[in-house]
Amino acid sequence: MIKLATVLCLALIIGSVATASAAEKITVTGSTTVLPLAEAEAEAYNGQQTDCQITVTGGGTGAGITAAGEGRADIAMASREIKDSERSKYSKNNFQQFFIGYDGICIVVSKSIYDAGVKAITKEQLKNIYAGKIKNWKELNGPDKDIYVVAREDGSGTRDTFNELVMGSTTTETPGVSTVAQGNSEVKTAVTGSDKAIGYVGFSYAKGGDLGVLKYEDVMPAVENIKSGSYPLNRHLYFYTWGQPTPCAQKFIDFVLSTPGQKIAEENGFIPL
Repeated sequence: MIKLATVLCLALIIGSVATASAAEKITVTGSTTVLPLAEAEAEAYNGQQTDCQITVTGGGTGAGITAAGEGRADIAMASREIKDSERSKYSKNNFQQFFIGYDGICIVVSKSIYDAGVKAITKEQLKNIYAGKIKNWKELNGPDKDIYVVAREDGSGTRDTFNELVMGSTTTETPGVSTVAQGNSEVKTAVTGSDKAIGYVGFSYAKGGDLGVLKYEDVMPAVENIKSGSYPLNRHLYFYTWGQPTPCAQKFIDFVLSTPGQKIAEENGFIPL
């Protein structure tokens, strides 16, 4: 009986390994804004079927698009639209775009700055902070403290969108920046770990109460304002594939866009379609 039980256990283990090995592996990489959403979707999807195994990593929008174009990833996550220069870099120019949700870039400050009375900011004020023209919070009716300015790294879709919408161009210099963070999580850590910081993050990262989320141009980054477009720093989130998605990649995309997938998005702080 013991030998029979052992044989059955081994058979089950071998069968499980064989099933996992047989699953088609789909790699999703790119935007750290989309990352928590894709991770939650992949966990749910992987748990309900065995034909496709989804793995998700970050790295930034630009890195994700490059990985897809070079064939190192099946799906690129992006927090901005693909650039013409990225499309033309790869032969056949056949990236496929999938709109998966809404997002807003939230302007966040250290909680002590927010509590001291800085609860709103204009485009001109924000631009001057990142340009290095406004350097102290007292210029915004805050405390007499130097402003610690956090920005995102090159290749970040969030950085590109911020620079385009606030600074006027994706290539504008931002000499007021004190530190460059690799991803939304690093921005959040830098701002929460300081008593005088400002930065920008995707909507899902601004939740939790440990950051001060500012009105921008007198509009709060609330769900209804982002979806309607009344919040000026609104944007769309995307998946990209190079060429038509593989069957498994298409199944995962369909799941993300489905009613259950969109419910997962909402439950994880994202703004569904």
